Amino acid sequence: MRIDYPTISKTIAALTEGETDAIALMATIVCELHHADDRFDWTGFYRVTAPELLKIGPYQGGHGCLVIPFSRGVCGAAARTREVQLVDDVDAFADHIACSSSTRSEIVLPVFDGAGRVIAVLDIDSDRPAAFDQADADGLAAILSDVFGKL
Repeated sequence: MRIDYPTISKTIAALTEGETDAIALMATIVCELHHADDRFDWTGFYRVTAPELLKIGPYQGGHGCLVIPFSRGVCGAAARTREVQLVDDVDAFADHIACSSSTRSEIVLPVFDGAGRVIAVLDIDSDRPAAFDQADADGLAAILSDVFGKL
């Protein structure tokens, strides 16, 4: 099954309405997204916990890396550049950090608070090559903006 962004956006909006705790919001979003699309093998947040440093946040799937500096990997690139990273083949990404050997493609989006600060990244991995496209980037970015733009 492939995610239906208009429907999942409404569901997430209803579930998160009035909530201001970032961790609770992340946990709810991850749960809803992870179970909405069979391409999503690992779905989770890495939180900005210190300058230029990401630490694991709420996730679903196998274990994730615990700490990722902004200078490394796809997640670090998303945090550093403040841009969505669509990676069709993780083996072709020079600085990919392999938390799972089954990952073939990845999408990572920066998460901004209401003041425009990067507070986290949303990382979704797939065991399929080229699993993600611009429609995923747009749909996920809209959800993140709706939820975290109010913080």
